[in-house]
Amino acid sequence: MARTHLVWDWNGTLLDDLSLVVSSTNTAFESIGGRNVDADEHRSRFRRPVADFYAEILGRAIDEAEFGELDRIFHDAYRLGLTSMTLAADAMTAIKAWPGSQSLLSMWFHNELVPAVETYGLAGVFTRVDGLRTEVGGHLKAGHLATHLDELGVAGDDVVLIGDSLDDAAAADAVGGKVVLYTGGFTHPDRLRASGYPVADTLLEAVEMARML
Repeated sequence: MARTHLVWDWNGTLLDDLSLVVSSTNTAFESIGGRNVDADEHRSRFRRPVADFYAEILGRAIDEAEFGELDRIFHDAYRLGLTSMTLAADAMTAIKAWPGSQSLLSMWFHNELVPAVETYGLAGVFTRVDGLRTEVGGHLKAGHLATHLDELGVAGDDVVLIGDSLDDAAAADAVGGKVVLYTGGFTHPDRLRASGYPVADTLLEAVEMARML
């Protein structure tokens, strides 16, 4: 195993919440008279910054203030449905299959992420758990990952990140790490495979691939 530390993404990776993200996105769009998207379109178009994704779907520019309001509506709807979401089918098996240290980095709010991780039976599994410490989400992950690794004292070239978005790949590249992209989340598998990065259809397969990087 060339790399010793694994960073997990949360939403769309360990947590199987695509359906809730799509429905919450539509709640936000409906609040301003926008059209709905289905899961396939969401996965085909989703990207960060999320404001750019929203602007593409809505067909117009979204300023910072409007995005902040849409983000609030999205998260209010998301919280209402969260109790019905489960971990990915092989999440626990995959976590146990990694022989090195592992941590969790999410673009969800930190003060809600930490208790959620405990609720799903993952307390004590990760050497560090970090979410956003801001009031509005939707930004790029690269800086967030760099801070996460600094706090851990882990060098980027010792890291593999498993996530479901091209932004995860960009973040790993930015710190000199590697990435395995998972097809079960927010990004269409065709987009992931076209990226040229390693792609896995299950989390266990993703860990097995990560061990070879």
